[in-house]
Amino acid sequence: MQLRYRHQVAAAGVSVAALALVLGACSSSSSSSSPASSGSGSAAAGSSGSSSSLSGTLNGSGSTFQLTFQQEAISAFKSVQPNMTVNYGGGGSGKGRTDLAGGTVNFAGSDSPIPSKEASGFTGKTILYFPVIIGPITMAYNLSGVSNLKLSPATIAGIFSGKIKTWNDPAIKADNSGANLPSTPITLAVRSDSSGTTENFTLFLQDAAPSAWSLGSSSTIKWPSSARAASGNPGVAQVVKSTPGAIGYVDYATAKASGLTFASVKNKDGSFVAPSPDSATAAASSVTAKADLTFAAVWQGGANAYPITYQSWDLVNAKQPNANDAAMLKAYLGYLLGDGQKLLGQIGLAPLPSNLDQQAVAQLSKITS
Repeated sequence: MQLRYRHQVAAAGVSVAALALVLGACSSSSSSSSPASSGSGSAAAGSSGSSSSLSGTLNGSGSTFQLTFQQEAISAFKSVQPNMTVNYGGGGSGKGRTDLAGGTVNFAGSDSPIPSKEASGFTGKTILYFPVIIGPITMAYNLSGVSNLKLSPATIAGIFSGKIKTWNDPAIKADNSGANLPSTPITLAVRSDSSGTTENFTLFLQDAAPSAWSLGSSSTIKWPSSARAASGNPGVAQVVKSTPGAIGYVDYATAKASGLTFASVKNKDGSFVAPSPDSATAAASSVTAKADLTFAAVWQGGANAYPITYQSWDLVNAKQPNANDAAMLKAYLGYLLGDGQKLLGQIGLAPLPSNLDQQAVAQLSKITS
């Protein structure tokens, strides 16, 4: 099934000018005493000790969905390239893209492609998308005495648009026959920052419940005024954890680490499925990526597919200011696509489908200086 991402991303996925801009700030972010001529060119080389020794610093920022994975991978990568330093700060997908456009980072973590309103910041550059992880967005909630909650897309749309205000609303009761639901008011926990998690969650609502959802899909949403906003997935998780009656959209790894309870969600085949790495893999197995490796994993078919599964990429400029920066990016991205994938299961995330991973590895050769 060919996916149609709802936003205009072509301007960001291909070069819009023949001349690539060289960013001085990017050059200053990584230096080497012995520049290498090329990187590993493959995940296997990038994840083994056989690639040339590299020296310098890579800086990244963006997706908080990627944060735990990046931290684990950076630590493990030290055994592969001990003289390289990799830094990754969160801040949300929007911040990562802004930092990449401004040349203050070498790569940006983003859970969604570059939207058309940001494309002008990348004029003259070819941006490469490297998918690195798949994972579920949970409907995490705080409701004493209620477990095994089930929610359909239309009900979730009603909750997050502010139309369903209490936990004993008839729509929630209809999804949970026989459950004893309290009259507790619902508190929405949402993102305050520009977020790929927000964009993918609202894309799910737009696709799965179009008649019930009217707030659109974007990295920022004008939520009901009563919503409580927080920065990053950890911030939303904290709001849910500390607020009786709250519900929020939080990535699975963060929700698990925070000890949150989350609902099963009705999928495209009509089954209520709980979020997990396995149900995320089931959803991702149905995707077909575009030529630039962008895709959307939400609302995929399959009896065991979790319907609010999303993805995250590392974005880089195809044209690097020097050979050493290009080599370091190839080595680190090669590691994320190779041995780094083995780290995902232990932190509640799902590895890429093998065919998509292979496409991403082949694209490493497009990073040049």
